[in-house]
Amino acid sequence: MYPKELFWGIDLYQIMIALGFLAALVYFRVLADKAKFSAALQNICIVAALLSLVGGYLSAVLFQAVYNAIENGRFQIGNGTGSTFYGGLIGGVITFLAVLFIGGRLRLPAGEAKREAPHVFNIAIGGVVLAHAFGRIGCLFAGCCHGHVTEEWFGIWNADLGARTVPTQLFESLFLFALCAFLTWNELRGKRQNLALYCVLYGVWRFGIEFIRADDRGKTIVPFLTPSQLIAALLALVGAALLIRAAVKRREAHE
Repeated sequence: MYPKELFWGIDLYQIMIALGFLAALVYFRVLADKAKFSAALQNICIVAALLSLVGGYLSAVLFQAVYNAIENGRFQIGNGTGSTFYGGLIGGVITFLAVLFIGGRLRLPAGEAKREAPHVFNIAIGGVVLAHAFGRIGCLFAGCCHGHVTEEWFGIWNADLGARTVPTQLFESLFLFALCAFLTWNELRGKRQNLALYCVLYGVWRFGIEFIRADDRGKTIVPFLTPSQLIAALLALVGAALLIRAAVKRREAHE
């Protein structure tokens, strides 16, 4: 944990977020070139990614404010509100889709954005996972999203708590780098189910790791589930439904 300012008001958390975003852009550009996307489509996707960063951040803060309101009865947005990954993911995806389809209609040949959208998502989700992996390292430096207090050798000192905690941020970062590698391998093999696989694999992972996380994000309509577990369960179900739908379509095509 090292939440201190390094220079010009910048800390390691912000640096890791920036590195993650840049890594995601490079990742997308490399795989988009391999997929032979047109230059115009790639440029629209890059603009969509930049704007989704803003939309995702605003959504992340909004979702956290809602969580806080559920917990303490006060809806307030300010410097201490915080943010949540799921909120950022939802806001970022909505922003990306809006820019891709609106920009595609204005700047691309008729139907190109719609036709290439599934392949764009297949590549883009790997970039999202890569950025998230760097972001979790930022969380480790900031001391947020930590696990339970522990005396085990792998515990990391959390100055805010004055105790060693399970480094769930590091565990998740390692998982996300591995997931990014798997999705990249899947894309290079010509498979087109990365979005569904992400929903299932990350949903299952996040549901499980929540049991050792200790940063309370409030309650849900399901008393025994945290907000993140509830969304993770829904995410995994959506991913499973997408995989089943794809399998049914493949079977019908071979009949």
